[in-house]
Amino acid sequence: MKTLIDFLPFLFFFGAFKLYDIYVGTAVLMAATALQMLLVYRMDGKLQTMQKITLGLVLVFGGLTLVLHDERFIKWKPTVLYLAMAIAMAVALWGMRKNILKLMLSAQLELPDNVWHRLNIAWIFYTLFMAASNAYVVLYYSTADWVSFKVWGYVFPLTFLIAQGFYIAPYLKGQDAPEDGASQ
Repeated sequence: MKTLIDFLPFLFFFGAFKLYDIYVGTAVLMAATALQMLLVYRMDGKLQTMQKITLGLVLVFGGLTLVLHDERFIKWKPTVLYLAMAIAMAVALWGMRKNILKLMLSAQLELPDNVWHRLNIAWIFYTLFMAASNAYVVLYYSTADWVSFKVWGYVFPLTFLIAQGFYIAPYLKGQDAPEDGASQ
């Protein structure tokens, strides 16, 4: 159910874009994201930091898109989000010696520190890749192509998450964890 809720704003955006245009799609995205966050809040009693940031960026960049009637703002929102995530994780890891992924997910996952470290680095590079990919499509392709990229571009996060799942599977409870030397 929660996974479906996560995809609804984008599905509504895509439908509105196909039926109307980027501006109607943006307005629908803003409303659907606000509704999504309300549903998540009602289900969980809180919003995660990333959910708050996503809502804020959708509302700010979407609002700028509508007020200034300039589609570039909504198209650049994913690049800004991914770049901010990469910078935050890198600064926390290398500047403050904090692992954001571990801080956010350690209640759900029990993993060795070296695995958390590798996952954090993988996420830094993944978010940089996603920021660069979106920027490239925004700069060199039409808005319709960008929307199509947003649809078909879901292969990147799905592939990354599946690979991450395979990587951490041996460390999950009930599994025989590899020796520390074998996992390095």
